Amino acid sequence: MPSVRVSDPQFQKMLAGYGVTFAEILYRLPDHPALLQTFSWQFDDIAPRYPRLKRFLDHWEREVEADIHSVRIMHQGLIKPQEIRFVRELGHLH
Repeated sequence: MPSVRVSDPQFQKMLAGYGVTFAEILYRLPDHPALLQTFSWQFDDIAPRYPRLKRFLDHWEREVEADIHSVRIMHQGLIKPQEIRFVRELGHLH
């Protein structure tokens, strides 16, 4: 029986729409409410639904005693269409 070759799981995730996501979470601790603190996190997720980020924020709301002030998200897809450049003239080779 011939072996089946499976591509890299990370590449399969890229084909499924995953990209690099960066989240910056500003939050306040109960004992220092006037002080904003930052938590930064880089991970793979699917834009624009962000299921992994939503699971993390749900966990934060349930388990962490810090109030989230704001969340800033940056996302870059890793696989995108090729760039096309048009050529005005073709040279001739003698």
